[in-house]
Amino acid sequence: MARRYDTNDATDRATGLREAASAVRRGELVVLPTDTVYGIGADAFSSEGVADLLAAKGRGRNMPTPVLIGSPNTLHGLVTDFSELAWELVDAFWPGALTLVAKHQPSLQWDLGDTRGTVAVRMPLHPVAIELLTEVGPMAVSSANLTGHPAPEDCDAAQEMLGDSVSVYLDGGPTPGIVPSSIVDVSRSVPVLLREGAISAEELRKVVPDLEVAN
Repeated sequence: MARRYDTNDATDRATGLREAASAVRRGELVVLPTDTVYGIGADAFSSEGVADLLAAKGRGRNMPTPVLIGSPNTLHGLVTDFSELAWELVDAFWPGALTLVAKHQPSLQWDLGDTRGTVAVRMPLHPVAIELLTEVGPMAVSSANLTGHPAPEDCDAAQEMLGDSVSVYLDGGPTPGIVPSSIVDVSRSVPVLLREGAISAEELRKVVPDLEVAN
């Protein structure tokens, strides 16, 4: 049966984070608040955990799971051919609502879906998420909803959809907003905005003037 913890209560938060970290290490699923919407997450290096995540959402391998990290330094072990422009985007917008698509290290033993050699990675601006990610390392995290349903702004909505497929729910109250992260592909010679979300193309071009926008 799923366990739920109120992270706005100091005692519940400490217990919840400890239980969530243990669940992730066992390859189980957790729901956590982020700076955009609630996410459902698993250990990024647990193939079974990621497969369970996709199954819980009713999502196919053709939509690979993004990865959340707790520090920009973690990128060094995850990505390759990361340009100076990409690092400038990290410096300007992380932690925050910017997802970067980059080539992943070919030696990594993970299976996030049909990634074609890339990974979508982000550092969220949320203390609960950062604390969990710092404890367990990179997590495969997608919005905590059934595919085709609205992304949840609170823990109730996430639990109503996902139920006991998740081991631990971390309830941080309503999220700051439902606008998703902006996605920029930095795996090419010129960065490309794949999805305009919380950060506008205009803001991104202050850092990367040559930013292209996907059709």
